[in-house]
Amino acid sequence: MKKNLFLIGLDPFHLEMVRKVRHAEDYLFHGLLDYDEVITPAAYPFDQLLAKAEHQLAEFPGTVDAIIVHWDFPASTLLPILCRRLGLRSASLESVLKCEHKYWARLEQQRAIPEYTPRFAAVDPFDDRALDKLDLAYPFWLKPVKSFASHLGFRIDRAEDFHHAIPIIRKRIPRLGEGFNQVLAHAALPPEVKGVDGYHCVAEEITEGKQCGVEGFVFEGKVAVHGIIDGVKDAHQLSFTRWEYPSVWPHSIQARMIEATERLMAHIGFDNSPFGVEFFWDEKTDRLWVLEVNTRISQSHSDQFIKVEGVSNHEVAIDVALGRQPEFGFKEGNYACAAKFMLRKYHDATVTRIPSAEEIQAIEGEFPDSRVVVLVEAGKPLSILRDQDSYSFEIANIFLGAQSQKALLANYRDLAQRLRFEFSDGRPVEEWQFDQVKY
Repeated sequence: MKKNLFLIGLDPFHLEMVRKVRHAEDYLFHGLLDYDEVITPAAYPFDQLLAKAEHQLAEFPGTVDAIIVHWDFPASTLLPILCRRLGLRSASLESVLKCEHKYWARLEQQRAIPEYTPRFAAVDPFDDRALDKLDLAYPFWLKPVKSFASHLGFRIDRAEDFHHAIPIIRKRIPRLGEGFNQVLAHAALPPEVKGVDGYHCVAEEITEGKQCGVEGFVFEGKVAVHGIIDGVKDAHQLSFTRWEYPSVWPHSIQARMIEATERLMAHIGFDNSPFGVEFFWDEKTDRLWVLEVNTRISQSHSDQFIKVEGVSNHEVAIDVALGRQPEFGFKEGNYACAAKFMLRKYHDATVTRIPSAEEIQAIEGEFPDSRVVVLVEAGKPLSILRDQDSYSFEIANIFLGAQSQKALLANYRDLAQRLRFEFSDGRPVEEWQFDQVKY
């Protein structure tokens, strides 16, 4: 009989991705909760979402064989609670929170891999004397203990930067913080974490350099890595412009990242789930730093795995959830390398024109296996987009494969220049970003 697999926040695009796994004919894929409920909503009422998901699963007439997640909070934290209650395989909620609660995560990283962990401290943004109490030299990053995509992340170079960021954080932190506090109520928290809830921030020593993501899984206590993906920022080192697979970093650096990943994931007791660990590499000092840990496969990497490996990384999540040892990494795809590019606008404006479906179809036809996903709507300002970083607005994703990095970047430039976006400020998309930074 076919296995019933539930994916939290499944949408048509990612249904297409998940069907690119081996033996897909043996599975029936079902959505669990609506996409709009778990991706960029105005609020995250976690307990309501949990109750709705439980009801949906209870009403399903067949067997529930596995639940899969490829989104961040709240989906990533719904998964361990649902699996625990249904007797399905996944990491424990506490081990997930040791990755996703940014302050708790730093405490565990400091214990397991201190040489890769920057200095850090908890910050109460509602304390008017918070800066006076902070024992961390400038510059540093300030970010909520629960955020993603650099949301509400600020570089603090001086006191004025801190005082500018605090009112913004106070206003916007409840959107994630309230729901995250509901998650924390389901977990057994150690004393040093109990007082640092979703309305708190973490300040961290500035770590810079090239960024890379190690994607892997833990199966029956054994840590394995199935892919390393380079995260490339723009020429100003402000916003991500692409995720490229496979990594072009030196093998010695990749080996160090894998060793650190194995130590960390074993230390926190994370088991029977996929994960992703992001690193910085400072070439000048040859230092590696852990940036963050995600408790899922990355949906941003699925198309790259399909183009290079021949199957989506969803296969890893499915195998682990069904109690099978994943076998991944055979390089059976059509391309030697692939990337997800993020086309951006660096100034706020109202969108007055987006490429039509016919235009996109014609452009995609000129670049084999390309995919263009427009993220904005005509008539709406960019400032209403949720979960953007502090420096730009993501207006489209472009997926491409090639036989070399040189061809990959050239194809991106050619394709991106063809996309006609127009804005109320009369300024086009910044063309300097078409010339991608090479690693």
